Amino acid sequence: MMNIRYRTSTNPWPGFVDLFSNLVIILIFLMIVFVFLWTTTSVFNKTTGAKTVAELKATNAEQAETIAQMTMDEAEAKRLLILARNQLEILEKSNADLNNELNEVDLSVSELITAYEAKVLELQAQGNDLQKMVADLNTQLNQANLDKEKTAALEQERKLLQDEMESQRIKLSEQLAKLQAALDASEEKSRAQEIQYVEMSTRLNRALADKVAELKDMSQYQSEFYKAVKIAIGDRTTIHSDGDRFVVNSDILFPSGSYKLSADGKRQLHLIANVIKDMEEKIPTDVNWIIRVDGHTDKKQVISGTAGYKNNTELSLLRATAVANELANAGVSPRRLVPSGFGDMHPVELGNDPAALQKNRRIELQLTNQ
Repeated sequence: MMNIRYRTSTNPWPGFVDLFSNLVIILIFLMIVFVFLWTTTSVFNKTTGAKTVAELKATNAEQAETIAQMTMDEAEAKRLLILARNQLEILEKSNADLNNELNEVDLSVSELITAYEAKVLELQAQGNDLQKMVADLNTQLNQANLDKEKTAALEQERKLLQDEMESQRIKLSEQLAKLQAALDASEEKSRAQEIQYVEMSTRLNRALADKVAELKDMSQYQSEFYKAVKIAIGDRTTIHSDGDRFVVNSDILFPSGSYKLSADGKRQLHLIANVIKDMEEKIPTDVNWIIRVDGHTDKKQVISGTAGYKNNTELSLLRATAVANELANAGVSPRRLVPSGFGDMHPVELGNDPAALQKNRRIELQLTNQ
């Protein structure tokens, strides 16, 4: 905002007029003294006294006229000075009034400038809003153009899909015709094979009946086997039944990370071997049965550089093979023992705590048909 300031200066004219009047009076006084001294000196001169008096009178007369003229000039100067003083006072008053008016104008200009700046800010804000509206409208226009282009593209795509569907319909009709012909030929062929199917179904039903009877016998032998194993191991918590199989905790059979049987593990297996040998005498020779020895580990990865195996699957198979070999050494027929290793692929617990990991380290024994 502009600031307009007016500073009122002190007027020196009244003091100047007074000083000039005093100087004129002093000048007249000095001239009178000079004339008096000069006249006195000339009068008392004996040689030129009379002449000097005459000249003095003439000079006095001239001086009197000069003094009178100077008096008139002084009066006129005083009049002019008074008039000038009055004019100065009028001018000073006019200057004061002008300063007041200028101050009022300055205030009005300041108010106008403030109002102008406020209006400029308002117009700038409106301009920004208009620019935003224009940008929004441009965005909407661009979106509308884009939607229009998308609509055209979709319409083109729809036509292409419609043409493709019509082409596929024609091809499908042709394939259906071919399939109908093949179906007619197949029906003719199936009538020829129906007799064979009846004969094969009769033989299959007879084989299934025989297999069911065998499974019933195997179920009876499984019950006797699990009952005998329970009696042999007693109330041990490290060996328990789970459905159609026995589960032996690997920690009682093998040291950590090893597939060499411990002494206690061998004693446990000898108890189970005695039961299996009894079952060999009870189960008829025409029943094909085996003891599956399945090895399982926890999900801890094998330490790199471990000798003897590379992963959990190899470790589980080595442990199952060690169990089968020990059962064979205890008198079980080797042909009845089938070891296999599953590593950590079939956990019974999904947790990561020590108890869950211990449950997953196990050997499962299952009596089943071959």
